[in-house]
Amino acid sequence: MTATQRRQLRRQFRQQRRALTPGQRRRASQRIAPALNAALGYRRCQHLALYLPNDGELDLQPALRHPRFRHCSTYLPFVDPLRRGHLRFRLWQPHHPMRPNQYGIAEPALLLRGRALWALDVILLPAVAFDQEGFRLGMGGGYYDRTLADMARRPRRPRLVAVGYDFQRVEKGVIPLAPWDQPVDLTVTAGCG
Repeated sequence: MTATQRRQLRRQFRQQRRALTPGQRRRASQRIAPALNAALGYRRCQHLALYLPNDGELDLQPALRHPRFRHCSTYLPFVDPLRRGHLRFRLWQPHHPMRPNQYGIAEPALLLRGRALWALDVILLPAVAFDQEGFRLGMGGGYYDRTLADMARRPRRPRLVAVGYDFQRVEKGVIPLAPWDQPVDLTVTAGCG
């Protein structure tokens, strides 16, 4: 029953996300940087991992112009070719060439150096929905959960931040939890209106 509930919830929120107009997406993307800055407080943010938008997700690229994030080294996830179902993070700049992975999601085409997961300061994660306890519902592939599970036992780890639109934040108990779900430290949203 839980898998069915998760699929239904995923479908509902993805439809809602895709129904946003380009103007609504743009407004939310412009509003996310101050919200991220406030949520991170004094947390160091020299090495920042983020994602590129796919399937109506919130675009984080405008946030990189904020003074707090302007000088960060930025990293994008890519599907690890050696560890099935895991992600690695590669150095990225907006002018770097990209190529689609097996899901059609853009990944860095250049084989620039990566960064160990534990050596990142902040990881911004996409979500279909997330609750007040920090549990997120992703797209269903489990890539982030598997990758983050490896890191859960390390003494040093980055701050994990789920990012999305206001309507993606739900009450505790709405997202049926699975044993492999990895909670995030913070959730940050931006309004579309």
